[in-house]
Amino acid sequence: MHHASSDVRPFRFDRVFSNLHTTEPRNEAEMGVEAEEDEVVSELREAMARMARDHGDELARARADGFEAGLRHARGERDAAVLAALDAVHASFDDVDQRLVAAADGMTRDAANVALLIGEALAGHALAQDPGRAIDEALGRVLQQVARGTRLVIRVSPGIVGEVERLFALRQGKERRKLYVTVLPDPDMSHGDAVIAWDEGSLAIDSAARRAAVMAEMAPLLAGMPVAERVSAEEPAIEKEIDPARIA
Repeated sequence: MHHASSDVRPFRFDRVFSNLHTTEPRNEAEMGVEAEEDEVVSELREAMARMARDHGDELARARADGFEAGLRHARGERDAAVLAALDAVHASFDDVDQRLVAAADGMTRDAANVALLIGEALAGHALAQDPGRAIDEALGRVLQQVARGTRLVIRVSPGIVGEVERLFALRQGKERRKLYVTVLPDPDMSHGDAVIAWDEGSLAIDSAARRAAVMAEMAPLLAGMPVAERVSAEEPAIEKEIDPARIA
């Protein structure tokens, strides 16, 4: 039998290897070109590095500029918001001031009305309610000053003669002494005015003068009141002594 392995022979490798690719010596021109190429590559690399640095610098500046612009914008919005808030606060203050002024005016008017009523009560009684009462009270004061038995003459407007006589009758009923009082109508007298005369003197009850005196005292408080409120109350009366020679 023939075996295939009997035909195999060992391959003898050379123990000496020769350089398959031999390098030919380069001339100076080729070396110069290669040097120039290396220089160009180096310059390109430097340019790329410089461009990268410039790009980084520009990017940093852009970021800084953007941050600064955003900060300015935010500050502008903040300032606008603060101004708007201040305007709102000032408007609120103005509204509060107006309300306080209105409230103060209202309280002043109320106080003036109360003070006017008190002044009228001190100065005399409202003529529309009791026109003869002030005259009767003045008569009582005159009777305290004159001697017993002094004759008195009371001149009043014709419209209140009956009321004055009625009040005098009530006073006479309370007095133990005899009172000599005569009530005479006088068309020249205003409603509520009167003149009480006797031999030694006289006393005039002038409603307009008393009203003027009260209003003069109330003028500081009534300065802010509407005209309609100033004249809403009835005029009280005032008393003043007059010359007896003026009494007919």
